[in-house]
Amino acid sequence: MAKSPEVEKPNKAFGWAARDPSGVLSPFNFSRRATGEKDVRFKVIYCGVCHSDLHTVKNDWGTSTYPLVPGHEIVGEVTEVGSKVQKFKVGDKVGVGGMVGACHSCDNCAKNLENYCSKMILTYGAKYYDGTITYGGYSDTMVSDEHFVIHIPDNLPLDASAPLLCAGITVYSPLRFYGLDKPGMHVGVVGLGGLGHVAVKFAKAMGVKVTIISTSPNKKKEALEHLGADSFLVSKDQDQMQAAQGTLDGIIDTVSAQHPLLPLISLLKTQGKLVVVGAPEKPLELPVLPLLMGRKLLGGSCAGGMKETQEMIDFAAKHNITADIEIIPIDYVNTAMERLVKTDVRYRFVIDIGNTLKSSS
Repeated sequence: MAKSPEVEKPNKAFGWAARDPSGVLSPFNFSRRATGEKDVRFKVIYCGVCHSDLHTVKNDWGTSTYPLVPGHEIVGEVTEVGSKVQKFKVGDKVGVGGMVGACHSCDNCAKNLENYCSKMILTYGAKYYDGTITYGGYSDTMVSDEHFVIHIPDNLPLDASAPLLCAGITVYSPLRFYGLDKPGMHVGVVGLGGLGHVAVKFAKAMGVKVTIISTSPNKKKEALEHLGADSFLVSKDQDQMQAAQGTLDGIIDTVSAQHPLLPLISLLKTQGKLVVVGAPEKPLELPVLPLLMGRKLLGGSCAGGMKETQEMIDFAAKHNITADIEIIPIDYVNTAMERLVKTDVRYRFVIDIGNTLKSSS
């Protein structure tokens, strides 16, 4: 008979979990494995709330396993390291993003693309090597193989750097891979949410001219004055979109809702690149002729490997890039999820785990 989450591992842990597709989170006692020779254990201090957390607690993608402890933007302070750990010591500021395991032997792993490994293990709701289910960062403690732990530079605040472990790498990686990081290039960012606002910051730090493309005219002042974008396009304004046709070298599309691609493709120069990083629940319609006529490229990107994630965090530290966040206590998390559905957040919720997650046992 399977052991309960409370006793299957030797170290007690406490967090908040969803028990069913209602997605309602509540206090949850479980356990973590002992610190292995290559493991890093750390006290969780902050954990970001990603839009994918909302999808998984409600089983929107049909893959959720309950009880489910979400959270893959996890930062804290090292409390214990295994005997063979080389990169970390007790007291270090560290983080864990979207994955905690991979095969380490495939072509993708050899190229530092663990995020595309077919046996990649997600930080929560996945089956670990030992057959147990992984639990995420809405919890008081975390343990991970050091390969999947990121060092957080001292000049980055832990709270506002947490979302970079998902939102940050999700936009940084395609900017680099698709060559949209060259000074003087002109890149569009579709959607000014958790991903979009960080994409603007990274692109500007790379020396790129940035245009924000949004359905909300009321975000223009925020985009230009606060985030430093160079221009703003209202995607519903046909005159604005017409005037901007053929002006962009590339576009990072962060929108996770249904939206038309044709107007975006039209904004691209010849050989321009439209890169999708949002994940709509239903397929998008793809008009092929505009791709052919401009030798344009439609691509995708999903997070990044561990080497690139560390590179991203170091770049963020060098250029003082952080996410704009709203810090919340753990007992506000269900309200935060409701607000997330309405995109009522500027721009990322971060749970103050260290000060507000208290076990009742």
